[in-house]
Amino acid sequence: MKITFIGSGNVAVHLSEELKSKGFEIIQIFSRTESNAKKLANILNTCYTNDLQKISDKADLYIISVSDDVLPRICKSKILKSKIKNKLVVHTSGSSDIDILKDLSSNYGIFYPLQTFSKQRKISFNEVPICIEANNKTNESILKNIANKISNKVLSISSEERKYIHIAAVFACNFTNYFYSIAEQLLNKKNIDFNILLPLINETTKKIKYFNPNDVQTGPAVRNDIKIIEKHLDALKKYPEYEKLYKLISKNITNDYIPTDKLVG
Repeated sequence: MKITFIGSGNVAVHLSEELKSKGFEIIQIFSRTESNAKKLANILNTCYTNDLQKISDKADLYIISVSDDVLPRICKSKILKSKIKNKLVVHTSGSSDIDILKDLSSNYGIFYPLQTFSKQRKISFNEVPICIEANNKTNESILKNIANKISNKVLSISSEERKYIHIAAVFACNFTNYFYSIAEQLLNKKNIDFNILLPLINETTKKIKYFNPNDVQTGPAVRNDIKIIEKHLDALKKYPEYEKLYKLISKNITNDYIPTDKLVG
């Protein structure tokens, strides 16, 4: 199967390399930024372009892997539609609906790898869930066959379900990583190495493999320990944005775990 990638970001980099390693032929990379297209094309030993007019019409599958704000513009492109000619086209977005592709081709779908990707870190796709959706059973079968070549976890997921999976992923991954960043900044201000937290972070991650996250919540907020919370808030007064976050999250945790009639303070 010949594949053209439209986009050269983190997802495109990892997914194109993985597909090539499993025998798929990546015939072209398109990116608005020529240097990015060239860099990925060199890795894959293939062609590249930053001109929609020069996108190949020889691919069997077109994978659109661009940011959500760019995706609608790409999907409305008459030039791209003329190149695809009703061949199979998919996007890799977690939050965009399948119907965004319907004007590009009569054959379209979703190929969404549920993982966080960074260009500097290799990913093993074996355990990465691939969420598949298509506009008909034939296309769904094609996408599942492709996904099964790279992952052991291929799932048929509707656009509505995928929207909530993506929201959950933002909480579980993006927000969590942002909190790691805050923790690192706070420790840096006292010349303390962030690595001191790694055993704590690792144990928290291990626990949720075996228990419901709701059942293993710990900390002052779940105990409604007002004195500790106030002490922490006082220390955060020099960092008002962190103070607001601490207060908001603590309040939500306390409200979820402590019955109103048992709240202290």
